[in-house]
Amino acid sequence: METIPVMVNGLPGNMALTVARHVLADDRFELLPFSLTGPEIAEEQCDVDGFSVALVSPARRSQALADFAPRSPICVDFTHPSAVNENASFYCGNGLCFVMGTTGGDRKVLSDAVAGSSACAVIAPNMAKQIVGIQAMLQYAADSFPGLFTGYRLQVRESHQKGKADTSGTAKAVVGCFSRLGVDYSVDQIEKERDPEVQRRDWKIPEAYLSGHGWHTYTLTSADETVTVSLTHNINGREIYARGTLDAIAFLSGKIRSGEKGKVYSMVDVLKGG
Repeated sequence: METIPVMVNGLPGNMALTVARHVLADDRFELLPFSLTGPEIAEEQCDVDGFSVALVSPARRSQALADFAPRSPICVDFTHPSAVNENASFYCGNGLCFVMGTTGGDRKVLSDAVAGSSACAVIAPNMAKQIVGIQAMLQYAADSFPGLFTGYRLQVRESHQKGKADTSGTAKAVVGCFSRLGVDYSVDQIEKERDPEVQRRDWKIPEAYLSGHGWHTYTLTSADETVTVSLTHNINGREIYARGTLDAIAFLSGKIRSGEKGKVYSMVDVLKGG
């Protein structure tokens, strides 16, 4: 079976490095020795478990594309929210299918770029399949029981490592479901924690995972204070996201083989396999 060429962009970032290690260790894939990175990265190479990957600045990426032109890879993007739309424009302009795990950017512009191109993509704010499954359940509830929690008060608390620049895309998506269930709440009200000392002292997040975690709690309280409903999902480390990303790559490869172009898929599509 021919391996799937993969270019993991965002090295030497922690999430990109975790995904690259999984790609390198999986016989289904071939990790290409290039990674698009930001102009602020001074390093020229990144070591991925003994495999050297050249870090390509924006000014050099067209040349890098020419270097691996014989094999068109699936790109995996775990870069920075500020680079989402520029990177997607590059992928689409060069017919590169991609998995976008980076949150932020203008998501409509992102989807429109794919729709107007010869590329296809999996675009998701969360690559953890189990969490995506929970989100799908909430979306089903919102579709089936609109207004179910009308009059309830919502509190959303999320904690991620210090380096995460934006509010959790998962938290935003869940808030959207609760809004459709009748809760008056804005994503601007999400309580976002990035201070390791507060995470250690108040959240009791294990020391080993202060540099990589995603803890979320959604609490609904009735107007008369007699009912409390709480949903919590705490993830330590990045392995769950990497495993989901590999599933997304394999899914997208199947779509490429079937000739799909200009289509955007979600992690729900990946879960369904279609």
